[in-house]
Amino acid sequence: MKFRLLPLLLALSPLTAMAQPAAAPAAPAAPAAPAPAARVKLNAAPSSPDILEDGRVTFRCRAPQAQEVKVSGQFGPELKMEKGEGGWWTVTTAGPVPAGVHEYNFKVDGMSIIDHLNPAVKPQRNPGSSILHIPSVPPAPWDLQDIPHGSVNEHSYHSKVLGKWRRLMVYTPPGYRADGPALPVLYLSHGFSDNDQAWSVHGKAHWILDSLIASKKAKPMLVVMPDAHALPPGAGWKDEYADENTKAFCGELTGDVIPLIESAYHVNPDPSARAFAGLSMGGRHALTVALTLNDRFSQVGAFSSAVPGENVAAAAFADPAGVNSRLKLLWIACGKDDFLFNANNAFDTLLTTKGVKHEYAVTEGNHSWPVWRNYLVTFVPRLFP
Repeated sequence: MKFRLLPLLLALSPLTAMAQPAAAPAAPAAPAAPAPAARVKLNAAPSSPDILEDGRVTFRCRAPQAQEVKVSGQFGPELKMEKGEGGWWTVTTAGPVPAGVHEYNFKVDGMSIIDHLNPAVKPQRNPGSSILHIPSVPPAPWDLQDIPHGSVNEHSYHSKVLGKWRRLMVYTPPGYRADGPALPVLYLSHGFSDNDQAWSVHGKAHWILDSLIASKKAKPMLVVMPDAHALPPGAGWKDEYADENTKAFCGELTGDVIPLIESAYHVNPDPSARAFAGLSMGGRHALTVALTLNDRFSQVGAFSSAVPGENVAAAAFADPAGVNSRLKLLWIACGKDDFLFNANNAFDTLLTTKGVKHEYAVTEGNHSWPVWRNYLVTFVPRLFP
C-alpha cells in the first residue's frame, strides 16, 4: 500500500503546489536602533559641565598659561582644578551635586570668568556666571517636564517715557489665543545688574508657570518680564540710583509697558486682573507699586526686597484704609540669611504700625535664585482668585 500511494502523492504534489499562493518574499531585516543621542559623540571635543551617571559633575577649563584654576558655585565648596595635557584643567565633584539650578564660574589666577564650554549663561548686564541645571526626581516646578508648554516672546519697543529703545519678554500660557478669554497679567521684575531675560533663562519662570497651570494650582495668565533698569545701573548699587531708577521704571511701566501689553495681547485691563512681583531691586519696585500704584495693581509680591524709603510711602501711610481697599494681596518674603533680612523686618514693622495690611513670610535661605524660584511657586497660586 505504501509503495502504491507514494507515486500518487508525488504526482499530486506539483498540482498542489500550483494551487498554493506564492510564498511572500522575506522581509528585510529591521535596521538596528540608533544609539541614544546623549551617548553619541561624533568627536572627542572636551565639554563642561559633564553630569556623570552617579550624579557627580566634571568641569573643564582651558587655560594653558594659568598657574591656578578653581571652580566656585552654589553647588558646594570651591574646588581646585588639576592641569592636564593641552592646558586643560579638570575637576570632578567628590559626590553627587544636589538637584537645582546652580550658578558657577571659574577663577583663573584669581580672575573670575564664565565656563567657555557652556552656552548656558546667567543673563546680566555684565555676564559673570554660568548655569548648571541638575533636574530633580520627581521634577521640580522649574524643571522641563512633559506637560503642555506656553511660549516666551520678545518685544522691542521705543519707550516714549524714556526716549529710547527697550526690550521685554512675555510668557503666554498653553492654549493662549487672541480670540480666547481675556487673561490676567503678572508683571515680574528682576534684580540689580540682571536683565529682562533673567526670570525666564535663569529663574525658569515660564516652566514654573507651565507646571502650576498643568497641576491646576494656578490660573492661566500672561507674565510680562520688563527690563527693570530704566536707567543705566552704573558700577554698583547706590540709594540715589535706586530712587531715580524706581521712579523712571514706574513711569515707563504705566506709560509704555502696560499700554503695549494691552494692545498686543488679549488681556483683562481691570486692576483686579493685574499683579506685580519682583526680587531685590525688583522687590523695591514691587513695594513702590503696592504703595503708590495700587489703583493699577491689586496684588503684589516683594521678594528679598531692597526696601524703599519711608518718603516713598508717605501718601499710602496717609490713607491706609484706601490702600487696604484696593490692594487685595501684599505678600512680602525674605530669607533668614539674606543680607536684607533686617531691612525687611523693619519694613514689616513699619507697615504694621501704619495700618497697611500685608503678609510677611520669613523663610530659610539667602539672597539667591533658589530662594526666589520657591517664592514664585508660592506666590503665583495666590493670584486672581
